[in-house]
Amino acid sequence: MSASRTARERVRAELVREITDIARTQLATEGATGISLRAVAREMGMASSAIHRYFPTKDDLLTALIVDGYNAAGAAVEAADAVCPRTEYTTRWLAVCHAIRDWALANPHEYALIYGSPVPGYRAPQDTIAPAARSTIVYGRILADAHTAGHLNAPDICPPPPDILATDAQAVRAVMPGVSADLVTRGVIAWTAIYGMVSFELFGQFNNVITHRTEFFDHNMRSLAYFLGLPPQTPETQRFR
Repeated sequence: MSASRTARERVRAELVREITDIARTQLATEGATGISLRAVAREMGMASSAIHRYFPTKDDLLTALIVDGYNAAGAAVEAADAVCPRTEYTTRWLAVCHAIRDWALANPHEYALIYGSPVPGYRAPQDTIAPAARSTIVYGRILADAHTAGHLNAPDICPPPPDILATDAQAVRAVMPGVSADLVTRGVIAWTAIYGMVSFELFGQFNNVITHRTEFFDHNMRSLAYFLGLPPQTPETQRFR
């Protein structure tokens, strides 16, 4: 690769970063529907036609923001799991649950973009699938690891999933290899419950209702750990969460 090409690529990467940074500011002030390529170009001192070399349409810019958001959330979850002892499955579970909440509270507009209401008229391309799966893969790996070690024993408190859900369970099992259909279904219930809790807090449904939100979230995540059949934490790992 020539030096001139490398320099051009660095310049392009820097411009793309600047464009997406400005668009994130717009996202915070105007919402996803208010993002404007023309306004971004104006703030950068570029001709509106020039910005189309980097993002041909507004949807392309939205996709970049969505991919960045999913990757940032996934990185936060992966980092939280990485510092926990591998055999402390409940500790890992609690760490990643709190990680997604912490990331959402620090980045509410990006969370709303990827986990809130769909943007009218926007259809996510294939490019978003792998970034969106990063967090889910971590949750699934924790359950699969606990299952493989013989430490995933869900209490008998739920009816078995109906047979019609077997195909759905099979589709999700890719991130939970070896786990039974019942536990896969419980995993999806728990996964959606995490984001339901975070969304209720972030979007104001807990206002004037729940005051001690960190403690409430932690209690709910511990309850989900029991629902999933994860083992109790040992005293030595309480410090991780």
